[in-house]
Amino acid sequence: MGELNFNAVIFDLDGVITKTALVHATAWKKMFDDYMKDREIKYGEPFKEFTHTEDYLPYVDGKPRYKGVESFLKSRNINIPFGDPSDSPGRGTCCGLGNKKNIVFNEILYNDGVEIYESTVELIKELKQKGVQIGVASSSKNCKSILESSKLEHLFETRVDGIVSEELGLNGKPEPDIFTTACDNLNVAYKSAVIVEDAVSGVQAGAKGNFGLTIGIARENNEKELKENGADIVVKDIGELGGIPAIEKWFKQNK
Repeated sequence: MGELNFNAVIFDLDGVITKTALVHATAWKKMFDDYMKDREIKYGEPFKEFTHTEDYLPYVDGKPRYKGVESFLKSRNINIPFGDPSDSPGRGTCCGLGNKKNIVFNEILYNDGVEIYESTVELIKELKQKGVQIGVASSSKNCKSILESSKLEHLFETRVDGIVSEELGLNGKPEPDIFTTACDNLNVAYKSAVIVEDAVSGVQAGAKGNFGLTIGIARENNEKELKENGADIVVKDIGELGGIPAIEKWFKQNK
């Protein structure tokens, strides 16, 4: 195949490499349903359950944890203090609720373990054999522990996650900061990089950052939403893409 027209691929974690998106969604639902039931008791607000399609996907999916809390609550016209990351789990702040969700997430993760998307890991290994640099960029503060528990950490030359974002003051998705930072760490031009995402906020970040190619993985039968929000190519699974030749074809056609 010779020298490739792209130099790096930056993968999102949840829903792209590991099957933790469902774990996150389950943890969010438990935390928010408990909170909304408490509000019904305290304030007489009719309980309306947190749903995957109407709430998780548009307001929470792909966003940094505390921003996800804030975004969902605003959709329900609930205004509480943003708080501080040190807030105790369950405290009536966005950070407190986010910390509660993280405890629930880790409990589920500990009990059930981490499954991976084999097709994504296979592509990563093929890319590395061709000398393509690989990064992971995720809003999750659990990124490192998830990669370690799934024994995948060694595949990535850079990791920009929720912890790194907090340390560097990076904006969360839909801003492209985590992806541009990953490219900067690899010393790769944005136009020579590929972004692989499964969340609407993630492909929006890919489009905003003017990367060479943004691939959307439609795990939720949301091909239309991903395409409309910035994905150049949308597939249900990375195995459908056609591997390195398909990525190379895109770059040759769009030079």
